[in-house]
Amino acid sequence: MTDALTPDQRAATDQLFAEELPKRRVLLVSLAGAHAYGFASADSDVDLKGIWLAPTRRLLGLGSAPGAADRLEWLEVPRADGGEPAKVEVDYTVNELGQAVHGVLKGNGNMLERVFDRAPLHADPNFDLDGFRAHARACLSRRAHNHYRGFAYSQRKVVDAAIAAGEQPKAKKVLYVLRTAVTGVHLLETGEVNPDLGALWERYGFVEVPELIACKRGAELGQLPEAWTDARVVALMDRAFARLDQAREDSALPEAPEPEAAQAIDDWLVDQRIASI
Repeated sequence: MTDALTPDQRAATDQLFAEELPKRRVLLVSLAGAHAYGFASADSDVDLKGIWLAPTRRLLGLGSAPGAADRLEWLEVPRADGGEPAKVEVDYTVNELGQAVHGVLKGNGNMLERVFDRAPLHADPNFDLDGFRAHARACLSRRAHNHYRGFAYSQRKVVDAAIAAGEQPKAKKVLYVLRTAVTGVHLLETGEVNPDLGALWERYGFVEVPELIACKRGAELGQLPEAWTDARVVALMDRAFARLDQAREDSALPEAPEPEAAQAIDDWLVDQRIASI
């Protein structure tokens, strides 16, 4: 289970939707970040990622191809008792459907996690989400290993830099390394996309996760306890990377999407464009 939003976070999300959804045809918006990964803190920001569909006429003219729409800011949420408004940080990004399809073909986990979210916060009832998921599932491949390993490595560099500087790493950063690696392992081994480390750690033997989550929830940017030696942190990350690499070797997924599946999702995208004329 992913972590539920607090009442203030939910109110901020509703406020953002009221302002952003009328601007374009947003097909879906999913909860991402720590809330989706199973280790949100009370002061975590609200990370919202989605997909929108550009009007087909806009694609036919001389203008630049539509891409992502972003919004990152602190929103003030009114209090029912008239007290000081709560402030909630919201990070909102929606990518155009064409970008999402390209991401699916490349094994981009950011896009796959949006498409396969079982409970999106917003979903256009007139959008063929089931069809998109079916095509995306047919396009799953070992390319996802590159995404998840690369993302995990970028997070690991932060942890390694802290250790090199003689500092105790932050629990949040170690959790991000594990979350990314374990999500990749699960996808490669089962063909299922699940970003929730809280739901996956036991299956893959990462028994250290509950302690790390408790530490992170105690303080959003809290450092690991002294009992977490540098050697212990490094060994844990090494184990996560080794498990991810082994999952790639053992995966039943193809190296790349089958040509027929890639053509089918391309045809589906064209159908969505034609239908929106």
